[in-house]
Amino acid sequence: MALSEPTPTPAPAAVTAPHDAADADDARPSRGLLPLLFGGNTAMYALYVGVGGILLPLQIEKIAPHDKVAMLGLVAGVSAVFATVFNPVAGALSDRSGRRNPWILGGGLLAVPAMMLLGAVNSILLVTLGWCLGQAVMNVYQAAITSVIPDRVPVARRGTASAAVGLGVPVGSILGVLVGGGFSGHFATGYLVLGLVVAVAAVLFTSLGKETPRPPKAPAGFGEQVHAFADSLRAHDFRWAFVGRALLVLGYFAVSGYQLYVLQDHIRLPHGMSATAAAAVLTPVNSVAMVVSIAVCGPLSDRLDRRKLFVGISAAASGLAVLIPIGSPTFAGMVVFSVVNGLAFGCFFAVDNALVTLVLPKAEDAARDMGVLNVANAGPQIVAPFVASTLVGLGGYDLLFAAGGVLAVLGALAIRPIRSVR
Repeated sequence: MALSEPTPTPAPAAVTAPHDAADADDARPSRGLLPLLFGGNTAMYALYVGVGGILLPLQIEKIAPHDKVAMLGLVAGVSAVFATVFNPVAGALSDRSGRRNPWILGGGLLAVPAMMLLGAVNSILLVTLGWCLGQAVMNVYQAAITSVIPDRVPVARRGTASAAVGLGVPVGSILGVLVGGGFSGHFATGYLVLGLVVAVAAVLFTSLGKETPRPPKAPAGFGEQVHAFADSLRAHDFRWAFVGRALLVLGYFAVSGYQLYVLQDHIRLPHGMSATAAAAVLTPVNSVAMVVSIAVCGPLSDRLDRRKLFVGISAAASGLAVLIPIGSPTFAGMVVFSVVNGLAFGCFFAVDNALVTLVLPKAEDAARDMGVLNVANAGPQIVAPFVASTLVGLGGYDLLFAAGGVLAVLGALAIRPIRSVR
């Protein structure tokens, strides 16, 4: 396979260039940046989890109750194309403009009409189109806000900054599940609330977050941009960071994205407990475990100057976690699974953003390259239900859990060939 062939290590300047801009300013990010990153990412994950994990499955179940698994996979698979295209394209456009804030603000504000449209439709075709639009605007937002770390955070503080971003995952998940569950009978209102959360976060980030514009880049033709995206993946360390992230995220969201259907159709719940009520318990449990793991692993990775070690620990733990619901398909088993899985992926999210910012090929293309890496983050989250529906059809939910664990372990193994990061 091409990915396994040895590739020359990039020149030192190409590897270290992304660090220089942030390091030149100070030994720490500007005041208030980390809380803003936390808030901006919390809003983003609230929408992703609230829509993808609760509202969209419930809406599809209402439209097509007998084909809900296949239809959710279809909607997710088609929308993945929009997520995959818009993220690196938006990153390249923000690189060209020399600004991040306008793209964060634009994507955040457009989330409101996109969610309003999604909440107003009542056919699988229109749901697909609505979620494609939602993915497009959210990936404009995500591409820009993810690029803030390499732009404004020094290398020595990137583990802590990555932890601030990572904390947005569990907190956003809790918020998304609470909103999704609270408006499970009123899709339109739930979608609107989640869109407004992102819009408010975008306004706050761009109003309070200091940005020093960089010189805009000259326009490039479409063919040149496609070639540049391909060039990013030719860099040895960057390529393996992409593969590792894609596998880990796919393994995680293949299971978590189908949590509602798992609870409905596979897990033995206590008498009187609904699947949505169970999800409202499991998500905070998982999120608290994530918060603990992120709070410990992010700063510790800065202190030890080690990133790959923590990714390896994360994948090993997630591989073990999936054995729990396979052996005990009960609510208690799911609680234990949620704790172990939360600890594992909290460790991953705490250090992964720091790791990937250290392998960016060129400083002047940071947003474009982070956009390429965000394809490995956003794409699997949206493709995961499509993959999960296939696995469930082939071997049931036990196969889904097993595949999630295997993907996580493979993701950790993909990090090992990275040469420039410990």
